[in-house]
Amino acid sequence: MSRDDRGEASSTTGPRVTLYSRPGCHLCDEARAVIEAVCAEVGESYEEVSIVGDADLEQRFANEIPVTFVDGRQHDFWRVSPVRLRAALRGR
Repeated sequence: MSRDDRGEASSTTGPRVTLYSRPGCHLCDEARAVIEAVCAEVGESYEEVSIVGDADLEQRFANEIPVTFVDGRQHDFWRVSPVRLRAALRGR
């Protein structure tokens, strides 16, 4: 099962991890690096969604960027723990 750009379940397969970010955000850059490394290690993919220009996402996540979802559920915000992310992806 995959998630749409708002973290909701959808019927197609796709990335298990979604990173909500904003351009120019240094924490987003750090989160992306962790997510890329862990996903490559465990054989998963991720998608990145910019909150810029989407009023709903900007309101929902403005003070928590970056926000990481795994399997449609909020997993982390601000910092991504590689240990927690790895465990979430393996503990499916």
